[in-house]
Amino acid sequence: MAKDCSFLLQLLWGWAPRSPGLNPLHSLFSGPHGKEHWSVRYPDCGGQAQSPIDIHTKSVQHDPTLPPIEPQGYRNPGDGAFTLRNNGHTVEMSLPRSMFLRGLPQTYVAVQLHFHWGSRGHASGSEHQVNGKAFPAELHIVHYNADSYANVSEAKQQADGLAVLGIFLEVGDVANPAYDNILNHLKSIQYAGQKVSIPPFDVHGLLPGQLGHYFRYNGSLTTPPCFESVLWTVFHQRAQISASQLERLQGGLYSNAENSLPVPLVDNYRAPQPLNQRKVFSSFPVGESIRPKRPGGGGDLSYVAGCVCGKHAACWAAAHAYKCTEQAHP
Repeated sequence: MAKDCSFLLQLLWGWAPRSPGLNPLHSLFSGPHGKEHWSVRYPDCGGQAQSPIDIHTKSVQHDPTLPPIEPQGYRNPGDGAFTLRNNGHTVEMSLPRSMFLRGLPQTYVAVQLHFHWGSRGHASGSEHQVNGKAFPAELHIVHYNADSYANVSEAKQQADGLAVLGIFLEVGDVANPAYDNILNHLKSIQYAGQKVSIPPFDVHGLLPGQLGHYFRYNGSLTTPPCFESVLWTVFHQRAQISASQLERLQGGLYSNAENSLPVPLVDNYRAPQPLNQRKVFSSFPVGESIRPKRPGGGGDLSYVAGCVCGKHAACWAAAHAYKCTEQAHP
């Protein structure tokens, strides 16, 4: 399983074969091998069901049958240390198999979590947007379908293979102690390739407080090879961190190895992709006003549930009897 998890971490964050001598971050997010050119080497990156998306709430369909997400093992993930690493593209933390999700069509077992953020002085940093609004950062918690597939390697290219929770992060007045469990260790992984073992902690504290409100849609990995294998759950409620906590992401990490000229690890997010024929669903009436979750407080979560008509329809619609209009999927 360790080998499988390692492969997915590489897969999710672009550690695919690339030209020698290219900086890892720049080979993915800028320059001749940047986001605009991904589809040349990775055809799926130009597909019809790519992520992230801009969630237009006027077009979202409310589905009251969507159940709350039920994280299992998040509060007590065991005694084993977590591994936190800088992989040149993001900060990622390994998660144990004792963590999994209920409330989805299958049981999805946790693999890792990671962050996307912008740069100092800029409001953008999240991958998903809501009505054209981006947030300073976004947390993704990645899981694979353990009911249908033996391991991550088997699941990664299947339409129902992966499930990712997306949490928007915004700046509040006080520090969020749950996020300090990760951010306090960033100084040990400033450069690409560095890793550190950290004590296990209550991962549930990273989530918004209300797990019944969300958007859901079918999409993809947000970096090459961009496999369209992800059931996305994007919480409507934001989590709050302090300005100083955000600055630790924006200003203390580098996308290259320690013995070379430092290249800041910033702006590691992909722009919203076309929705095309997909549908986005919500578990709540979209007109509801939901306050951000303040550190130590409760609140609401929101997801977007999307049924992709065409090749992805079976992975979600069959399980929940969604009725998609049959349309050709190029």
